[in-house]
Amino acid sequence: MNKIIQLIEKDQVRITALECVNSLRLPQCYIAAGFVRNLVWDSLHNKQIPTALNDVDVIYYDANESNENAYLKYESQLSSLMPDLNWQVRNQAKMHLRNGDDPYLNLIDAMSYWPEKETAVAIRKLDNHDYECVSAFGFDTLFDLKVSHNPRRTKAVFEDRLTSKQWLDRWPKLIIIS
Repeated sequence: MNKIIQLIEKDQVRITALECVNSLRLPQCYIAAGFVRNLVWDSLHNKQIPTALNDVDVIYYDANESNENAYLKYESQLSSLMPDLNWQVRNQAKMHLRNGDDPYLNLIDAMSYWPEKETAVAIRKLDNHDYECVSAFGFDTLFDLKVSHNPRRTKAVFEDRLTSKQWLDRWPKLIIIS
């Protein structure tokens, strides 16, 4: 976790993005997935120029949220603060409906259903200016450059993501664990 924070602190775009997300004041709110994963893999591949962020996945958990389109408001707010980023905001308390799963108990439980274990990582900026990193599966395999299939999702989904996202082309040292 400390290594992720050290990497974040060297990246002004990510620092600003975390500050913007913190300003939303959403419960259990983090930036997840490639925002963290790509930064680690870039570092381990000694990339001087960070891999561009296709999107910025903001996740939060609010079981009491009644407006199913609230995410659009949050995306608009974030876009007004950082228009160059492709913000994608999702309430993980509702994502089980889209995914056909039983209701998720909390944010970490929701992340434990993501197709790759190493993608199930997230970070947030706290009000005291510290950072908090969480992961559904720990951080070891992420730093070991592994990409592990999560058996809660089909192997076909995992393999499709490997191909469509071209991870092995971008980060050739990755080790696929299926």
